Amino acid sequence: MNEKTLREELRENLIKIIKEKSLSTNVTRVLTSGRTSTYYIDAKMTTLDPVGSSLVGQIILDILKPFEIDAIGGYTLGADPIVSVVAALSAETDRPLPAFIVRKEPKKHGERKMIEGPFKKGWKVAVVDDVVTTGGSTLKACRAVEEEGGEVVLALTLVDRLEGGRENLEKEGYKFVSLFTRNDLLDISEE
Repeated sequence: MNEKTLREELRENLIKIIKEKSLSTNVTRVLTSGRTSTYYIDAKMTTLDPVGSSLVGQIILDILKPFEIDAIGGYTLGADPIVSVVAALSAETDRPLPAFIVRKEPKKHGERKMIEGPFKKGWKVAVVDDVVTTGGSTLKACRAVEEEGGEVVLALTLVDRLEGGRENLEKEGYKFVSLFTRNDLLDISEE
């Protein structure tokens, strides 16, 4: 099987899992952004599933190949399972990637860190989130990385809800990639 076919097969398998385990339609939910939605994506049901997690990690590692990065991290809690599986799977490659987590607020004791894990000043990193609506959580993670002396090379997400997140991140100068959009999950054609 050639590389493109394998990549397509991984994506097809992952989107099936997301639809089955993470997508709820005809519901009313308030999102982190404060917006109300008639569909909900609980991506952790996919990113914490053994097969879903593996697929997410494999696809993200493939996306990261052309980028010069030293680590992958993101804002807790959506990024936690993603960065963990990417770090674990990367150990089997020629480019192991440490993972880090950006806290919601600095630790109140000890070193009072905002970033947990092996993170070093000067590192070039990918910042990941499970679902992006307005991009607020991803922007907080990017800013935390920069405040600690890191450089954000790429921001990526499992699902872009197409509600301004891409635009907000790109307006701040971040390259943004999403594995899927809401249109992929809801079977809506892109217009």
